[in-house]
Amino acid sequence: MNRFYKLLFLIPFIISGCKNNKLDEKYVSQSINTLNMNIFSKEGVKLLSIKSPYSNYDKKRNSFNLNETTIKLFKDNKIEYIINSDKSKLSNNYKLIELNGNVKVKTIIQQDDKLTANRFTWNIQNSQYLLEGNVKLENSSVTLSSNKAILKKSNNIIEFFNPVKYKINNSLKDSGYEINSENAYYNIDTKSVNFISKEARVRSKIYF
Repeated sequence: MNRFYKLLFLIPFIISGCKNNKLDEKYVSQSINTLNMNIFSKEGVKLLSIKSPYSNYDKKRNSFNLNETTIKLFKDNKIEYIINSDKSKLSNNYKLIELNGNVKVKTIIQQDDKLTANRFTWNIQNSQYLLEGNVKLENSSVTLSSNKAILKKSNNIIEFFNPVKYKINNSLKDSGYEINSENAYYNIDTKSVNFISKEARVRSKIYF
């Protein structure tokens, strides 16, 4: 992905800093109400949009700290994922996005999938998202959980790192959690789960 990006945002803001009339030229903190920001590639392709009712711009670090964030990720100028979190940070010249607290990822492909975590990190130069802390994917068929997972944007596959807990959701009978030392791969498009062991002969795949 190209290294250069365009920004488009409308922000009514209030500058807060020292109480005297002179603002520190090296450090200015801007409190922003109702931030709406779009980030585009150099070619003009829309990558993501960010919305927050209240945020703060750190001029010294050239970063945004946002509350109650809603981020929409785009593919071919269409929304692919919608992510909500309590807080987030946009830094590294607007290339690194970090979301924290009650992170909820909604996919437009399979709207019944519920993906949650404590943290979500994306360097927009890469094509994968990192989820950490109480990561859980849940739908009517299966529940998968681990402490770490990677969502690969290129193929819409979520890799859950071991140890993985999984449960087959059955309305007639609760199968309960089963501990599995293998990594689990969930395909968002096909709604299938693939368990792969370090030993090549041990493989299992579940379709729903």
